[in-house]
Amino acid sequence: MNKTLLDTDTYSEIIKAVDPIVTRNAVAYRQFVGILTTSAVTVMEIVRGFQKNQSQRKLQNFLSAIALEEVLGFDKVAGELAGKIAGDSERVGRPIGVADPMIAAIAITHGLELATGNTIHFQRIQQLGYPLTLTNWRV
Repeated sequence: MNKTLLDTDTYSEIIKAVDPIVTRNAVAYRQFVGILTTSAVTVMEIVRGFQKNQSQRKLQNFLSAIALEEVLGFDKVAGELAGKIAGDSERVGRPIGVADPMIAAIAITHGLELATGNTIHFQRIQQLGYPLTLTNWRV
């Protein structure tokens, strides 16, 4: 089993525990690796959602849970790579937003595969020639 970076959608599904396949994959991964790995970008996206909805109890629960996980930051190297990914995506007329290039860049710079259900956006990054490895914990 490869060390994996969890995209926002996958980490959110783990928190909600509504998809038994995602839950089963998360449990198996945690047993094998010991800890879940996500990014500061995912933390921002989830906190933004709770803050927008004024869900303070959910926000506090999330912050307690994420404190036990590995959270990778967004540094200069990832920033440069994310800028290239976003620029290339826009140049070819297939933009994918701001967060996805950032998350992909973090995965690539750390040599991690990316667990996501949002494979369409991330496959566009692969099609541009970036060495991003994907896995989908929904299947």
